[in-house]
Amino acid sequence: MKKRKDPDLSSMVLIPAGEFEMGSNDAAAFASEQPVHTVYVDAFYMDKYEVTNAQFKAFVDANPPWQKDRIDNQFHNGDYLDNWNGNNYPTGKSNHPVVFVSWYAAMAYAQWTGKRLPTEAEWEKAARGGLGGKTYPWGDTITSNDANYNWHINDTTPVGNYPPNGYGLYDMAGNVWERCLDTYNDGFYAASVPPHKNPISGGQTPQWLLDNFKTVPTSLRFVARGGSWHTNARGQHTAARGDDTPTNTNSYLGFRCVRAVTP
Repeated sequence: MKKRKDPDLSSMVLIPAGEFEMGSNDAAAFASEQPVHTVYVDAFYMDKYEVTNAQFKAFVDANPPWQKDRIDNQFHNGDYLDNWNGNNYPTGKSNHPVVFVSWYAAMAYAQWTGKRLPTEAEWEKAARGGLGGKTYPWGDTITSNDANYNWHINDTTPVGNYPPNGYGLYDMAGNVWERCLDTYNDGFYAASVPPHKNPISGGQTPQWLLDNFKTVPTSLRFVARGGSWHTNARGQHTAARGDDTPTNTNSYLGFRCVRAVTP
């Protein structure tokens, strides 16, 4: 599978290099989100929006092995693109985030676009939008005007339907959980006490994972971040960590992509 031409950076936001405080020590924080630790992340570009149905359709049209009726069984759990009719996404949902898509398919899409999935540290730095120590991407409180969460809509909403964070990124809380590159490690933060630069769990580099994602064992679990339309307020916390198998597909799990400043 060949990648397309270089990504259109107009649809992405430059996240500046630098340190930030990762994790949470709040009373509501789980052990896996502790301790708060200083992380340095190189500059990178991130998609303003979650990948949409229309964008994913362009990918499957150009790459038949990843179409709903042709994808290899090892790369999904049986519900891949479950809400699609063949190669057509649900009517009226062109600008909704694509769901029922596995980690393998998300990696394939990212490779095709000349991008990749974000590391967990990149995702959290971007989600914080330049704010330090806040519960959500915009501050410390949340309402149904801020994000699509807690079954308020009972479905996904079009991307960009809620205000952006300080970096100009949309839906960094709610709508769909977003897949990351990292394998999930419950104690990774404790092992990453500062100083630390560009951390990624699992020992592989982002480029190795992008080049070899098809060989990744289905038994591993990968990080998901950001909460979703069916997750309560706790799940929208910027430090909240989720995890899924690479084959899992469901109605509340999607993704967005990043690109290194210097590929």
